[in-house]
Amino acid sequence: MNKLSRRTFFTQAAQTAAAAGLAISPALGAGAVISWDDRAETSTESLNGIWSFKLDPDKEGESRRWYQPDTAGEGWIDVTVPHTWQVSAQSDSYLGTAWYRRRFGAPSTWANKAVRIEFEAAYHSAKVWLNGKLIVEHIGKGYTAFTLDTSSALRVGESNEVVVSVDNSLDEDMLPRGDSFDWTPDGGLIRPVSLLISPPVFIERIDADALPDLQHKRARLDVRLAIRNTTTTAANLAMSCRVVEGQTGRSVSEKLHAATARIDPQAFREVVLPPVEWPDPLLWHFDHPHFYRLEVAIYSGGRAIHRASTNFGVRKLEVKDAGFYFNGERVWLMGAERMAGSNPDFGMAEPEAWIRHDHDDLKELNVVFTRVHWQQDRRVLDYCDRQGVLLQEEVPAWGPDTFKGMTSEVDTHIMQNGLEQLREMISQHRNHPCIVAWGLCNEVNGQNPPAQAFIKRMVEEARKLDPHRLLTYASNSLQQNPAKDIAGLLDFVSWNEYYESWYGGNVESVRSNLRAIQQAFPNKPLVISEYGYCECAEGRVGGDSRRIEILDRHTNVYREFDSVAGAIFFDYNDYRTIYGDKGAGVLKQRVHGVVDVYGGRKPSFGALRRECSPVESLLIRSQGGSLSATVRTRSQFPMYALDGYALRWIVYGFDDLPMEKYEVPLPRLNPGQTASVQLSHAEKKPTRVQVNVVRPTGFSVLTSWWKA
Repeated sequence: MNKLSRRTFFTQAAQTAAAAGLAISPALGAGAVISWDDRAETSTESLNGIWSFKLDPDKEGESRRWYQPDTAGEGWIDVTVPHTWQVSAQSDSYLGTAWYRRRFGAPSTWANKAVRIEFEAAYHSAKVWLNGKLIVEHIGKGYTAFTLDTSSALRVGESNEVVVSVDNSLDEDMLPRGDSFDWTPDGGLIRPVSLLISPPVFIERIDADALPDLQHKRARLDVRLAIRNTTTTAANLAMSCRVVEGQTGRSVSEKLHAATARIDPQAFREVVLPPVEWPDPLLWHFDHPHFYRLEVAIYSGGRAIHRASTNFGVRKLEVKDAGFYFNGERVWLMGAERMAGSNPDFGMAEPEAWIRHDHDDLKELNVVFTRVHWQQDRRVLDYCDRQGVLLQEEVPAWGPDTFKGMTSEVDTHIMQNGLEQLREMISQHRNHPCIVAWGLCNEVNGQNPPAQAFIKRMVEEARKLDPHRLLTYASNSLQQNPAKDIAGLLDFVSWNEYYESWYGGNVESVRSNLRAIQQAFPNKPLVISEYGYCECAEGRVGGDSRRIEILDRHTNVYREFDSVAGAIFFDYNDYRTIYGDKGAGVLKQRVHGVVDVYGGRKPSFGALRRECSPVESLLIRSQGGSLSATVRTRSQFPMYALDGYALRWIVYGFDDLPMEKYEVPLPRLNPGQTASVQLSHAEKKPTRVQVNVVRPTGFSVLTSWWKA
């Protein structure tokens, strides 16, 4: 295949479209037929930064018309968006409505554009006005993005004012329901806000579903475009697409004339492109996070009127023989959960630097598999895509009180809200290769009829929306009669295991319960979706040393069961929560993690890092003045092949300072295998040597020291 440059490819695609006679009606206007420059793409302008802000404890904002332009008077203060009022000492416990407002310019070049404002999250219910006109309401969905069309109120060539009311009151008609959740209800514009400026006919969304054919070493990509026509004239369009390697930019598949479609005036349409296939794909893996970029364009009259792109990965997590197979390899995975919003300086309005800090920690902890209780910031997903973390993202249906007061049927408000959150989560995040499973709920008592009805309906919807990903729910109801639990309906069984704490019992209780679960679901892999130790109830003592003890003892029990395909320690960080039994104000928290709320590491950090490592031991020997290191991989959970790993060592000498650094590749090591390496050095009198086994992504999995 002739590999074309991006400009050459799209130019030829435009010529192909023109030859086919595909044109947009002249009535669309000259600005709708865009030549080769940035006007054929969506540009983004940040609306982060300084906004005016005011609490509304008396709920008088709407009646007093605070949404009208230039009504900011007494009591408004400047805040920096993303923002939550819950990290301010003056409003850390405030549950209610607050208001934000900001002005922005709309240059005359936007006259023939589709201009949208995107809120990546507003917790939990928002109303948005533009120049005094109510444009959109996004109710009871605090962790998914929403976008508003400004066309009915935007004043091009003038200054504009956007006003937002946000409500974080506890609500019985949404998920999480009422106070049935164990994290902090940080209200506000908690994630970035942006202006999106597009041509009047544009690609609103790209769905890219990629799967490998492992037997024939090929990849197949199914593509669906969501196209919106904001004009008053029908658009007859041609479409092209190509797939390029993310790291190299090398084109692997190109379709100059992939499809055609007519988009009616003021209409939205989804268009399915023919499948894209190519040989020898680079598979996305937690140790080799190769990604591809899909570039698509729509044409009219031989010109591109919009171009867009999305990243994706080719990978497959499947269930066979009561186990996980990732890209065809049987794997046993381990990790830890992170509770976002726990740093008291930021709350849920986390800056990218803090997201990176915490996830760098997770990588150092050898986390390759994690889950989250609610829909995540896209910067979290981008990190996991780039650095290699498998993630289970969930709808925030948390706790048995989710279905309190219900008998056999689910409350219609709860069911509808759950479905809406599921749809938005999948629509917005489906292209991320890091997401390998959708979680439908957590600790809702899966033997309770309304919980079972809820899960069945969510499964039905999720299968329709995304038939390729695995589905599960985290159960806290497998301690008695596990076969009666709805867990058997899902692709794999997830169990929150809290013996020696919430469940009482002892280590033998863990072992016997695992046997019962295995007997109830003999063909299903089991993930320990939570385990750990929280000193958050009367009689719980022992502190961090007790946490280490529980971690070690329980993990060793899991290793006795081949069907335990994964375990996720709860959790990485002490976390802010409405249930907090320690601390006060912005520091109200549960002490559950291996780091504190500011990221300070406890001794349990090192213990979790060792347990999560796929390397069982790294032994350094000194003989006859030479040093060698022997790496032994685990033959028990967690285990997977080490491919592309390296051994890195630093030699300390003069004044016990680092003098030399070396790195050599290790051979591929399957579970239970060993490899030995001579640790060469020129230093005549080394004082000590630090040795690390290093992943292909650069993160260390185990560290050992030799001292003279």
